[in-house]
Amino acid sequence: MTTVDPNFSDDAEREARRARLFTRINTADKWFQVLGLSWLTPVLKAAAGDNPKAQAKEIWRLLAVPLLAIFAFLLMWGTLAPKVQTSLGAVPGPSQVWTEAVNLHKDAQAKAESKAKFEAKVAQLNERLIAQGKEPKTRAYTGAPTYYQQIWTSIKTVFFGFLIATVVAVPLGIAAGLSPTANAALNPLIQIFKPVSPLAWLPIVTMIVSAVYVTQDGWFAKSFLISAITVTLCSLWPTLINTSLGVASIDKDLVNVSKVLKMNTYTKITKLVLPSALPLIFTGLRLSLGVGWMVLIAAEMLAQNPGLGKFVWDEFQNGSSSSLAKIMVAVFTIGIIGFLLDRVMYALQSLFTFSNNR
Repeated sequence: MTTVDPNFSDDAEREARRARLFTRINTADKWFQVLGLSWLTPVLKAAAGDNPKAQAKEIWRLLAVPLLAIFAFLLMWGTLAPKVQTSLGAVPGPSQVWTEAVNLHKDAQAKAESKAKFEAKVAQLNERLIAQGKEPKTRAYTGAPTYYQQIWTSIKTVFFGFLIATVVAVPLGIAAGLSPTANAALNPLIQIFKPVSPLAWLPIVTMIVSAVYVTQDGWFAKSFLISAITVTLCSLWPTLINTSLGVASIDKDLVNVSKVLKMNTYTKITKLVLPSALPLIFTGLRLSLGVGWMVLIAAEMLAQNPGLGKFVWDEFQNGSSSSLAKIMVAVFTIGIIGFLLDRVMYALQSLFTFSNNR
């Protein structure tokens, strides 16, 4: 009679559990890369006992080296900043910038409380008017926007401009990729208008919007439209070019199959062209969103759209002792949001394509 060694059974079960654990870690690694947290993978693998020496090297490369670089940057910034004198005083160091970031947060909380009190008083007034049989009054809060509201305004503006750019660029890119004639027609326009600065577009857009959008109670403020359209004009080119390239690089055998099957244009585009070109289309979209975010700040400065660009301009014009530190807070905010926007686009790319490009 053959007996089964219980230790063998336990070892097999442990190995199976480890294999399942490593499978989960490898699956999570795809999303860690999307979120910019790829250093978590070697940490989890090391904790699970997978070649700790090799994982330690990966942790050093993916986590320790970036942290050391950030520390070195902060140390150099803090050392050199007090030595540079400007018209507003010495360049603020990391501690002063952090202090102003905290102050902006407290200011936002105070403004939010003030707005809540105003709205509560208006609600009480309207209740009394209704009780007296009178019409309630609508009173808008006229206080200055908070820093977070300015951030939200900039995000809404860039996405509005980016959406318009996508709606324009993707169909034109598909047309240019499918038709040599359309490509020949669009290529000169792309080469001419792609390098144009937002500062050149802005006066033209301002005059056209002011002439066409004459209503005072429309859905959008003029400053919002001016900023968004300027973003559109500067950000549509990467999507257009990459879409055209992606469509033109489709395997010719697939194109021949579509001809054999006698696909109509709509079916050909939706079933063949778009799935094959999606990786490059998303690459163009990521580039366009990055360009749009950079363009937006300059556009908001001149159009006076109440977003981060206007915040920077107002602080520059204010000229107080804390203005430079607040501007640097805005600079870091712009950079962090730009990184997050790119991660959002990469997450969408990961959901809709099989591309591993980052």
